[in-house]
Amino acid sequence: MDKQLDYDHVTNMLSQYDVIADGAEIQGTLCGLLCGGMPVSDRKWLDVLKDTMNEGAGFPVELENLLTGVFNALCQQLVEAEFTLNLMLPDDKAPINDRGLGLINWVQGFMFGFGLYQQNLMQCSDDVKEALEDFADISRMEEPMTEDEESERALTEVVEYVKISALLCFNELGASLLGDQQDKPSVH
Repeated sequence: MDKQLDYDHVTNMLSQYDVIADGAEIQGTLCGLLCGGMPVSDRKWLDVLKDTMNEGAGFPVELENLLTGVFNALCQQLVEAEFTLNLMLPDDKAPINDRGLGLINWVQGFMFGFGLYQQNLMQCSDDVKEALEDFADISRMEEPMTEDEESERALTEVVEYVKISALLCFNELGASLLGDQQDKPSVH
């Protein structure tokens, strides 16, 4: 993975410019926007981040370029056939509670971004509704985790579940990133 797009680098850059978010929340928000149906050609995502995480102020060029890199990398991951979604979280050497908090921030960002584009959950499949309910539960997790193998395994499972669920939402509701004008055949 590009060092420029790892959690620590993005988070440090955000805090350097007094942006009130970490890399996980930024990527989660972008992912939520795309999974909720925002067309990739829609540049409103930058305004969403400015309004919600930078008190409406513009970003310095260096930071805007970094965020554009995060957005482009995410788009690429979502359309690749391998279904690889790399969540921007603290790395595996970070304390487990930092990683857990990163996951919570990611999920909260996702739900926020998703909600901006997808208000009508009635049209969503039961799988998507269930995933969003689970995300709501994950976003409220407060229990500190102990540094042991069981907690590591549990966190790894939740991270994998979040990845799969985000991809499920994208596959169902995301606008086609390969060409916004393509019509997807409906499956009944």
